[in-house]
Amino acid sequence: MKTLFDIKIIRASLLFSCLFYSFFCFSQKKELAKINFTAQKYSLKNGLTVILYQDNTIPMVSYHTWYKVGSRDEYNGVTGAAHMLEHMMFKGSKKYSAQEFERILHENGITNNAFTTYDYTGFYQNLPSSKLELMMQLEVDRMSQLSLKEEDLLSEREVVKEERRWRVDNNPLMSLFELTMATVFKNHNYRNPVIGTMKDISNYTTDILRSFYQTYYVPNNAVLVLAGDFKLNEVKRLIEKYYGSLEAKPIAERIYKKEPLQTIQFNARMKKEVQGLSFNLAFQSVPQNHRDMFAMDLICQMLGGGSSSRLHKRLINDKQIATSSYCMHLNMQDQGVLSLHVSMKPGQTMEGALNVVYNEVYSVRNFLVKETELEKAKILSIKSLVDSLRTIDGKARALATSEITTGNHESLLSDIQNYQKVTPVEIKEVASKYLNQNQRSIVVLEAK
Repeated sequence: MKTLFDIKIIRASLLFSCLFYSFFCFSQKKELAKINFTAQKYSLKNGLTVILYQDNTIPMVSYHTWYKVGSRDEYNGVTGAAHMLEHMMFKGSKKYSAQEFERILHENGITNNAFTTYDYTGFYQNLPSSKLELMMQLEVDRMSQLSLKEEDLLSEREVVKEERRWRVDNNPLMSLFELTMATVFKNHNYRNPVIGTMKDISNYTTDILRSFYQTYYVPNNAVLVLAGDFKLNEVKRLIEKYYGSLEAKPIAERIYKKEPLQTIQFNARMKKEVQGLSFNLAFQSVPQNHRDMFAMDLICQMLGGGSSSRLHKRLINDKQIATSSYCMHLNMQDQGVLSLHVSMKPGQTMEGALNVVYNEVYSVRNFLVKETELEKAKILSIKSLVDSLRTIDGKARALATSEITTGNHESLLSDIQNYQKVTPVEIKEVASKYLNQNQRSIVVLEAK
Protein backbone atom coordinates (compact mmCIF):
# COMPACT_ATOMS: atom_id res chain seq x y z
CA MET A 1 0.00 0.00 0.00
CA LYS A 2 2.69 2.43 0.92
CA THR A 3 5.70 3.39 -1.10
CA LEU A 4 9.08 3.46 0.55
CA PHE A 5 10.93 6.38 -0.90
CA ASP A 6 11.27 8.54 -3.94
CA ILE A 7 14.30 8.37 -6.18
CA LYS A 8 14.84 10.56 -9.18
CA ILE A 9 16.09 8.25 -11.91
CA ILE A 10 16.68 9.91 -15.22
CA ARG A 11 15.47 7.50 -17.86
CA ALA A 12 13.60 9.87 -20.16
CA SER A 13 13.69 8.74 -23.73
CA LEU A 14 11.45 11.05 -25.72
CA LEU A 15 12.69 14.07 -27.53
CA PHE A 16 10.10 16.76 -27.94
CA SER A 17 10.05 20.16 -29.51
CA CYS A 18 7.51 22.15 -27.56
CA LEU A 19 5.05 21.56 -24.69
CA PHE A 20 2.08 23.67 -23.69
CA TYR A 21 0.11 23.48 -20.47
CA SER A 22 -2.32 25.86 -18.83
CA PHE A 23 0.28 26.87 -16.26
CA PHE A 24 3.38 26.43 -18.35
CA CYS A 25 4.78 27.47 -21.67
CA PHE A 26 8.14 26.31 -22.92
CA SER A 27 9.82 26.62 -26.25
CA GLN A 28 13.34 26.16 -27.50
CA LYS A 29 13.67 29.95 -27.40
CA LYS A 30 15.25 30.18 -23.97
CA GLU A 31 13.82 33.57 -23.10
CA LEU A 32 10.23 32.24 -23.32
CA ALA A 33 10.59 29.25 -21.04
CA LYS A 34 8.99 29.69 -17.63
CA ILE A 35 6.58 28.16 -15.15
CA ASN A 36 3.63 30.31 -14.18
CA PHE A 37 2.68 28.51 -11.00
CA THR A 38 1.60 30.66 -8.06
CA ALA A 39 0.99 29.27 -4.59
CA GLN A 40 0.30 31.09 -1.33
CA LYS A 41 2.35 30.33 1.76
CA TYR A 42 1.77 31.34 5.37
CA SER A 43 2.23 29.97 8.89
CA LEU A 44 -0.12 29.46 11.81
CA LYS A 45 0.84 30.74 15.26
CA ASN A 46 1.80 27.17 16.24
CA GLY A 47 4.38 27.08 13.44
CA LEU A 48 2.50 24.92 10.94
CA THR A 49 3.61 25.88 7.44
CA VAL A 50 0.70 26.06 4.99
CA ILE A 51 0.99 26.23 1.19
CA LEU A 52 -2.16 26.62 -0.91
CA TYR A 53 -2.46 26.25 -4.65
CA GLN A 54 -5.96 26.96 -5.94
CA ASP A 55 -7.09 25.24 -9.13
CA ASN A 56 -10.83 25.02 -9.64
CA THR A 57 -10.62 23.12 -12.92
CA ILE A 58 -12.07 19.92 -11.45
CA PRO A 59 -13.80 19.34 -8.06
CA MET A 60 -10.83 17.55 -6.46
CA VAL A 61 -8.23 18.38 -3.83
CA SER A 62 -4.80 16.86 -3.26
CA TYR A 63 -4.10 16.96 0.47
CA HIS A 64 -0.48 16.55 1.62
CA THR A 65 0.83 16.50 5.20
CA TRP A 66 4.60 16.15 5.30
CA TYR A 67 6.79 15.97 8.39
CA LYS A 68 10.44 17.00 8.46
CA VAL A 69 11.70 13.65 9.70
CA GLY A 70 13.25 10.76 7.81
CA SER A 71 16.09 8.30 8.10
CA ARG A 72 18.41 11.34 8.33
CA ASP A 73 17.17 11.66 11.92
CA GLU A 74 17.89 8.07 12.93
CA TYR A 75 20.89 6.44 14.52
CA ASN A 76 22.29 2.97 15.03
CA GLY A 77 19.77 0.78 16.77
CA VAL A 78 16.70 2.62 15.50
CA THR A 79 17.26 2.71 11.74
CA GLY A 80 13.93 2.70 9.91
CA ALA A 81 12.02 4.18 12.86
CA ALA A 82 10.57 7.01 10.72
CA HIS A 83 9.31 4.46 8.21
CA MET A 84 7.86 2.26 10.96
CA LEU A 85 6.07 5.25 12.45
CA GLU A 86 4.63 6.01 9.00
CA HIS A 87 3.04 2.55 9.08
CA MET A 88 1.72 3.07 12.60
CA MET A 89 -0.04 6.26 11.50
CA PHE A 90 -2.52 3.96 9.75
CA LYS A 91 -3.24 1.91 12.89
CA GLY A 92 -5.69 4.30 14.44
CA SER A 93 -5.94 7.20 16.84
CA LYS A 94 -7.95 7.85 19.97
CA LYS A 95 -10.94 9.10 17.97
CA TYR A 96 -10.81 6.96 14.82
CA SER A 97 -9.72 3.32 14.83
CA ALA A 98 -7.73 1.96 11.87
CA GLN A 99 -10.84 0.25 10.50
CA GLU A 100 -12.96 3.37 10.90
CA PHE A 101 -10.29 5.56 9.30
CA GLU A 102 -10.12 3.36 6.22
CA ARG A 103 -13.93 2.94 6.08
CA ILE A 104 -14.52 6.68 6.11
CA LEU A 105 -11.96 7.27 3.38
CA HIS A 106 -13.37 4.47 1.23
CA GLU A 107 -16.99 5.55 1.62
CA ASN A 108 -16.13 9.10 0.65
CA GLY A 109 -14.08 8.35 -2.44
CA ILE A 110 -10.74 9.34 -0.88
CA THR A 111 -7.52 7.63 -1.98
CA ASN A 112 -4.78 7.54 0.59
CA ASN A 113 -1.08 6.69 0.86
CA ALA A 114 2.26 7.68 2.40
CA PHE A 115 6.00 7.36 1.97
CA THR A 116 9.25 7.86 3.85
CA THR A 117 12.52 9.25 2.48
CA TYR A 118 15.90 10.18 3.84
CA ASP A 119 14.70 13.71 4.67
CA TYR A 120 10.94 13.63 5.25
CA THR A 121 7.79 11.55 5.69
CA GLY A 122 4.73 12.38 3.62
CA PHE A 123 1.04 11.48 3.90
CA TYR A 124 -1.33 12.33 1.07
CA GLN A 125 -4.91 11.92 -0.05
CA ASN A 126 -6.80 12.77 -3.21
CA LEU A 127 -10.41 13.60 -2.46
CA PRO A 128 -13.58 15.24 -3.73
CA SER A 129 -13.40 18.90 -2.76
CA SER A 130 -16.69 18.51 -0.84
CA LYS A 131 -14.85 16.21 1.63
CA LEU A 132 -12.09 18.65 2.53
CA GLU A 133 -13.35 19.42 6.04
CA LEU A 134 -13.82 15.71 6.77
CA MET A 135 -10.22 15.04 5.72
CA MET A 136 -8.96 17.77 8.03
CA GLN A 137 -10.71 16.18 10.99
CA LEU A 138 -9.08 12.84 10.23
CA GLU A 139 -5.57 14.20 9.69
CA VAL A 140 -5.60 16.50 12.71
CA ASP A 141 -6.75 13.61 14.87
CA ARG A 142 -3.88 11.30 13.98
CA MET A 143 -1.43 14.21 14.03
CA SER A 144 -2.27 14.83 17.68
CA GLN A 145 -3.70 11.63 19.18
CA LEU A 146 -2.09 8.57 17.61
CA SER A 147 -2.77 5.40 19.60
CA LEU A 148 0.54 3.50 19.16
CA LYS A 149 -0.65 0.25 20.76
CA GLU A 150 1.72 -2.63 21.47
CA GLU A 151 -0.51 -5.18 19.72
CA ASP A 152 -0.57 -3.02 16.57
CA LEU A 153 3.21 -2.77 16.60
CA LEU A 154 3.55 -6.55 16.91
CA SER A 155 1.54 -7.13 13.75
CA GLU A 156 2.86 -4.16 11.76
CA ARG A 157 6.46 -5.07 12.54
CA GLU A 158 5.94 -8.32 10.60
CA VAL A 159 4.49 -6.31 7.70
CA VAL A 160 7.60 -4.11 7.58
CA LYS A 161 9.93 -7.10 7.85
CA GLU A 162 8.19 -8.67 4.88
CA GLU A 163 8.42 -5.35 3.04
CA ARG A 164 12.15 -5.31 3.62
CA ARG A 165 12.50 -8.89 2.30
CA TRP A 166 10.44 -8.00 -0.76
CA ARG A 167 11.95 -4.59 -1.56
CA VAL A 168 15.58 -5.10 -0.56
CA ASP A 169 16.75 -8.53 0.58
CA ASN A 170 15.16 -10.36 -2.36
CA ASN A 171 15.69 -7.50 -4.81
CA PRO A 172 19.30 -7.56 -6.03
CA LEU A 173 19.32 -4.05 -7.49
CA MET A 174 17.85 -2.52 -4.34
CA SER A 175 20.44 -4.40 -2.30
CA LEU A 176 23.08 -2.93 -4.60
CA PHE A 177 21.63 0.55 -4.09
CA GLU A 178 21.63 0.11 -0.31
CA LEU A 179 25.28 -0.97 -0.36
CA THR A 180 26.12 1.96 -2.66
CA MET A 181 24.69 4.47 -0.18
CA ALA A 182 26.60 2.83 2.67
CA THR A 183 29.79 2.99 0.60
CA VAL A 184 29.48 6.62 -0.53
CA PHE A 185 28.43 7.91 2.90
CA LYS A 186 30.75 6.88 5.70
CA ASN A 187 29.60 9.36 8.36
CA HIS A 188 26.26 10.88 7.42
CA ASN A 189 23.04 9.09 8.32
CA TYR A 190 22.28 8.82 4.61
CA ARG A 191 24.36 5.65 4.85
CA ASN A 192 21.49 3.97 6.75
CA PRO A 193 18.66 2.28 4.85
CA VAL A 194 15.37 4.19 4.93
CA ILE A 195 13.47 0.99 5.73
CA GLY A 196 15.96 0.09 8.46
CA THR A 197 18.00 -3.03 9.09
CA MET A 198 16.18 -6.28 9.85
CA LYS A 199 17.73 -6.31 13.31
CA ASP A 200 16.46 -2.82 14.14
CA ILE A 201 13.02 -3.54 12.68
CA SER A 202 12.79 -6.55 15.00
CA ASN A 203 13.64 -4.44 18.03
CA TYR A 204 11.33 -1.43 17.72
CA THR A 205 9.30 -0.61 20.79
CA THR A 206 6.31 1.65 21.23
CA ASP A 207 8.47 3.86 23.46
CA ILE A 208 10.96 4.44 20.61
CA LEU A 209 8.20 5.25 18.15
CA ARG A 210 6.32 7.40 20.66
CA SER A 211 9.47 9.43 21.15
CA PHE A 212 9.71 10.00 17.40
CA TYR A 213 6.02 10.85 17.23
CA GLN A 214 6.06 13.32 20.12
CA THR A 215 9.25 14.96 18.88
CA TYR A 216 8.60 15.30 15.17
CA TYR A 217 4.86 14.97 14.52
CA VAL A 218 4.14 18.46 15.77
CA PRO A 219 2.72 21.39 13.82
CA ASN A 220 5.96 23.36 13.91
CA ASN A 221 7.72 20.45 12.15
CA ALA A 222 5.07 19.93 9.47
CA VAL A 223 4.17 21.33 6.07
CA LEU A 224 0.53 21.20 4.94
CA VAL A 225 0.03 21.58 1.19
CA LEU A 226 -3.41 21.70 -0.40
CA ALA A 227 -3.79 21.89 -4.16
CA GLY A 228 -7.05 21.92 -6.05
CA ASP A 229 -10.62 23.07 -5.85
CA PHE A 230 -11.28 25.37 -2.90
CA LYS A 231 -11.82 29.02 -2.05
CA LEU A 232 -8.81 30.55 -0.31
CA ASN A 233 -10.67 32.36 2.46
CA GLU A 234 -12.82 29.35 3.26
CA VAL A 235 -9.92 26.89 3.33
CA LYS A 236 -7.90 29.23 5.55
CA ARG A 237 -10.83 29.38 7.98
CA LEU A 238 -10.99 25.58 8.11
CA ILE A 239 -7.25 25.23 8.62
CA GLU A 240 -7.34 27.66 11.51
CA LYS A 241 -10.39 25.90 12.98
CA TYR A 242 -8.82 22.42 12.97
CA TYR A 243 -5.06 22.98 13.13
CA GLY A 244 -4.98 26.26 15.05
CA SER A 245 -5.66 24.66 18.43
CA LEU A 246 -2.66 22.30 18.22
CA GLU A 247 0.25 23.33 20.40
CA ALA A 248 3.74 23.94 19.12
CA LYS A 249 6.44 21.95 20.89
CA PRO A 250 10.11 22.75 21.28
CA ILE A 251 12.31 20.84 18.84
CA ALA A 252 15.90 20.42 19.89
CA GLU A 253 18.49 21.57 17.38
CA ARG A 254 19.32 18.70 15.09
CA ILE A 255 22.99 18.24 14.31
CA TYR A 256 23.83 15.91 11.45
CA LYS A 257 27.23 14.36 10.86
CA LYS A 258 28.86 15.94 7.84
CA GLU A 259 30.29 13.74 5.16
CA PRO A 260 33.96 14.60 4.53
CA LEU A 261 35.11 15.14 0.98
CA GLN A 262 36.07 11.80 -0.50
CA THR A 263 39.76 11.65 -1.40
CA ILE A 264 40.31 7.99 -2.26
CA GLN A 265 38.38 5.44 -4.27
CA PHE A 266 36.00 3.25 -2.25
CA ASN A 267 35.27 -0.33 -3.29
CA ALA A 268 32.52 -2.69 -2.15
CA ARG A 269 31.23 -6.02 -3.39
CA MET A 270 28.28 -8.28 -2.64
CA LYS A 271 26.99 -11.63 -3.84
CA LYS A 272 23.41 -12.64 -4.65
CA GLU A 273 21.55 -15.26 -6.65
CA VAL A 274 21.85 -13.40 -9.97
CA GLN A 275 22.77 -14.49 -13.49
CA GLY A 276 24.77 -11.45 -14.60
CA LEU A 277 27.10 -9.03 -12.87
CA SER A 278 25.99 -5.46 -12.14
CA PHE A 279 27.86 -2.48 -10.79
CA ASN A 280 27.39 1.13 -9.72
CA LEU A 281 30.01 3.80 -10.24
CA ALA A 282 28.99 6.46 -7.71
CA PHE A 283 30.16 9.93 -6.71
CA GLN A 284 29.27 12.29 -3.89
CA SER A 285 27.12 15.12 -5.24
CA VAL A 286 25.46 18.32 -4.10
CA PRO A 287 22.39 19.08 -1.95
CA GLN A 288 18.99 19.85 -3.44
CA ASN A 289 18.95 23.17 -5.30
CA HIS A 290 22.72 23.71 -5.08
CA ARG A 291 23.90 25.81 -8.01
CA ASP A 292 25.80 22.80 -9.44
CA MET A 293 22.77 20.49 -9.18
CA PHE A 294 21.47 21.45 -12.60
CA ALA A 295 24.75 20.78 -14.40
CA MET A 296 25.04 17.45 -12.57
CA ASP A 297 21.47 16.56 -13.65
CA LEU A 298 22.41 17.27 -17.26
CA ILE A 299 25.66 15.28 -17.01
CA CYS A 300 23.61 12.39 -15.66
CA GLN A 301 21.17 12.78 -18.54
CA MET A 302 23.90 12.75 -21.18
CA LEU A 303 25.71 9.77 -19.69
CA GLY A 304 22.80 7.54 -18.75
CA GLY A 305 19.43 9.11 -19.59
CA GLY A 306 17.66 6.68 -21.88
CA SER A 307 18.44 4.78 -25.09
CA SER A 308 20.18 7.72 -26.76
CA SER A 309 22.59 8.30 -23.88
CA ARG A 310 26.31 7.69 -24.21
CA LEU A 311 26.43 4.59 -22.04
CA HIS A 312 23.42 2.94 -23.65
CA LYS A 313 24.76 3.48 -27.16
CA ARG A 314 28.24 2.18 -26.35
CA LEU A 315 27.47 -0.66 -23.95
CA ILE A 316 24.21 -1.98 -25.36
CA ASN A 317 24.09 -0.93 -29.02
CA ASP A 318 27.77 -1.07 -30.02
CA LYS A 319 29.55 -3.55 -27.74
CA GLN A 320 26.40 -5.52 -26.81
CA ILE A 321 27.85 -6.54 -23.45
CA ALA A 322 25.23 -5.04 -21.13
CA THR A 323 21.48 -5.49 -20.73
CA SER A 324 20.82 -2.09 -19.19
CA SER A 325 22.50 1.12 -18.11
CA TYR A 326 21.19 4.27 -16.51
CA CYS A 327 22.20 7.20 -14.35
CA MET A 328 20.59 8.27 -11.07
CA HIS A 329 21.19 11.70 -9.56
CA LEU A 330 19.68 11.77 -6.09
CA ASN A 331 19.70 15.14 -4.32
CA MET A 332 18.86 15.25 -0.65
CA GLN A 333 18.75 18.05 1.90
CA ASP A 334 22.40 17.79 2.98
CA GLN A 335 24.11 16.12 0.06
CA GLY A 336 23.57 14.07 -3.07
CA VAL A 337 24.88 11.10 -4.98
CA LEU A 338 25.31 10.53 -8.72
CA SER A 339 25.39 6.86 -9.65
CA LEU A 340 26.02 5.24 -13.03
CA HIS A 341 24.59 1.73 -13.20
CA VAL A 342 25.43 -1.10 -15.61
CA SER A 343 23.94 -4.62 -15.71
CA MET A 344 26.09 -7.01 -17.74
CA LYS A 345 24.89 -9.81 -19.94
CA PRO A 346 25.38 -13.27 -18.33
CA GLY A 347 28.94 -14.47 -18.76
CA GLN A 348 30.35 -10.99 -19.41
CA THR A 349 33.04 -9.55 -17.14
CA MET A 350 32.91 -5.96 -15.99
CA GLU A 351 36.35 -4.74 -17.11
CA GLY A 352 35.29 -3.74 -20.62
CA ALA A 353 32.16 -2.00 -19.43
CA LEU A 354 33.97 -0.26 -16.61
CA ASN A 355 36.51 1.14 -19.06
CA VAL A 356 33.69 2.51 -21.21
CA VAL A 357 32.20 4.25 -18.19
CA TYR A 358 35.62 5.59 -17.17
CA ASN A 359 36.17 6.93 -20.69
CA GLU A 360 32.83 8.70 -20.85
CA VAL A 361 33.30 10.27 -17.41
CA TYR A 362 36.81 11.33 -18.46
CA SER A 363 35.38 12.84 -21.64
CA VAL A 364 32.87 15.11 -19.89
CA ARG A 365 35.60 16.17 -17.45
CA ASN A 366 38.15 17.08 -20.09
CA PHE A 367 36.30 18.06 -23.28
CA LEU A 368 33.45 20.42 -24.05
CA VAL A 369 30.22 18.61 -24.84
CA LYS A 370 28.52 19.54 -28.09
CA GLU A 371 25.80 22.16 -27.94
CA THR A 372 23.34 19.77 -29.60
CA GLU A 373 23.92 17.07 -26.99
CA LEU A 374 23.54 19.56 -24.17
CA GLU A 375 20.36 21.01 -25.66
CA LYS A 376 18.83 17.53 -25.89
CA ALA A 377 19.71 16.86 -22.26
CA LYS A 378 18.06 20.13 -21.24
CA ILE A 379 14.90 19.32 -23.17
CA LEU A 380 14.62 15.87 -21.61
CA SER A 381 15.29 17.17 -18.10
CA ILE A 382 12.77 19.98 -18.48
CA LYS A 383 10.21 17.58 -19.91
CA SER A 384 10.63 15.35 -16.86
CA LEU A 385 10.12 18.37 -14.61
CA VAL A 386 7.04 19.53 -16.50
CA ASP A 387 5.52 16.05 -16.59
CA SER A 388 5.78 15.89 -12.80
CA LEU A 389 3.60 19.02 -12.55
CA ARG A 390 0.74 17.90 -14.78
CA THR A 391 -1.62 16.99 -11.92
CA ILE A 392 -2.69 18.74 -8.73
CA ASP A 393 -1.08 15.87 -6.82
CA GLY A 394 2.18 16.47 -8.67
CA LYS A 395 2.06 20.18 -7.95
CA ALA A 396 1.38 19.58 -4.24
CA ARG A 397 4.23 17.07 -4.08
CA ALA A 398 6.67 19.46 -5.80
CA LEU A 399 5.70 22.34 -3.52
CA ALA A 400 6.21 20.24 -0.39
CA THR A 401 9.53 18.86 -1.59
CA SER A 402 10.92 22.29 -2.43
CA GLU A 403 9.70 23.77 0.83
CA ILE A 404 11.30 21.08 2.99
CA THR A 405 14.56 20.54 1.15
CA THR A 406 15.30 24.16 0.25
CA GLY A 407 13.19 26.13 2.72
CA ASN A 408 11.47 27.90 -0.16
CA HIS A 409 8.66 26.36 -2.19
CA GLU A 410 9.18 28.92 -4.96
CA SER A 411 12.62 27.55 -5.75
CA LEU A 412 11.05 25.07 -8.15
CA LEU A 413 9.81 27.95 -10.31
CA SER A 414 13.34 28.78 -11.40
CA ASP A 415 14.41 25.23 -12.25
CA ILE A 416 13.79 25.60 -15.97
CA GLN A 417 15.82 28.80 -16.21
CA ASN A 418 18.61 27.17 -14.20
CA TYR A 419 18.75 24.24 -16.64
CA GLN A 420 18.78 26.61 -19.59
CA LYS A 421 21.67 28.65 -18.23
CA VAL A 422 24.06 25.68 -18.13
CA THR A 423 26.80 25.93 -20.76
CA PRO A 424 29.29 23.38 -22.13
CA VAL A 425 32.00 25.14 -20.15
CA GLU A 426 30.01 24.73 -16.92
CA ILE A 427 29.43 21.05 -17.66
CA LYS A 428 33.18 20.54 -17.96
CA GLU A 429 33.92 22.56 -14.79
CA VAL A 430 31.30 20.77 -12.69
CA ALA A 431 32.32 17.33 -13.94
CA SER A 432 35.94 18.15 -13.12
CA LYS A 433 34.88 19.19 -9.65
CA TYR A 434 32.91 16.08 -8.64
CA LEU A 435 33.67 13.15 -10.96
CA ASN A 436 37.34 12.42 -10.39
CA GLN A 437 38.97 9.06 -9.86
CA ASN A 438 39.70 9.68 -6.18
CA GLN A 439 36.05 10.69 -5.60
CA ARG A 440 34.37 7.58 -6.99
CA SER A 441 33.00 4.40 -5.43
CA ILE A 442 32.77 1.13 -7.30
CA VAL A 443 30.09 -1.17 -5.90
CA VAL A 444 29.69 -4.58 -7.51
CA LEU A 445 26.90 -7.16 -7.40
CA GLU A 446 28.00 -10.60 -8.59
CA ALA A 447 26.65 -14.12 -8.66
CA LYS A 448 27.23 -16.46 -5.75
